[in-house]
This record gives sequence, structure tokens and C-alpha cells, in this order.
Amino acid sequence: MLHIYCPYCGEHRSEEEFHPKGQAHLTRPADADACTDKEWGEFLYFRDNPRGLHHELWVHAAGCRKFFNVTRDTATYQILETYPMGAAPQVVSPSHTQQP
Repeated sequence: MLHIYCPYCGEHRSEEEFHPKGQAHLTRPADADACTDKEWGEFLYFRDNPRGLHHELWVHAAGCRKFFNVTRDTATYQILETYPMGAAPQVVSPSHTQQP
């Protein structure tokens, strides 16, 4: 069983209190009306699925109910860090690029 640190509650809790919500750090297109169907479809449906480091969005569903980010190794399930929304990851995967 994983024990996950909530950056808002400040303590480690059982994984049963949390739910993964997908890839973190996705930037919504600035002008959705100007997007082609292909661009909009890629934003909505296509996500990275790497073997190794991955930045994910999680929610503390049975606790503070806040969303936060997790850097996790998908091959080992090891959680390397958790950090609040809007913060930059300290552990950067090769595919992660910071958005301004």
C-alpha cells in the first residue's frame, strides 16, 4: 500500500484517500475557437503514458478534497514528490517542459 503525502494537509495518508486524475501540467489552448478539430481532440484525449517518471494530477478525495501534483515512477510505483497546484516540480522528467 502506498502512503501519499498531501501538500495541503501536511501528512502521509493511505492511498485509499486519494484518486489519480490524469496527466499534470496540461495547458488548455488559449483560443479554443481557433483550434482545429485535430488540435482540440489531441488536447482532450491524448496523454503521455511513459514508462518511468511521470507528473500526475491527484485529488485528496477523503481528506481536504484539494488537487495536487505527484511525480511518480510508473515502473516502480515509487512517489518521488508531491507538490501543490501551480508549483513547479523539483524532479523533472525528460519529457516535461515548463509552460510560462
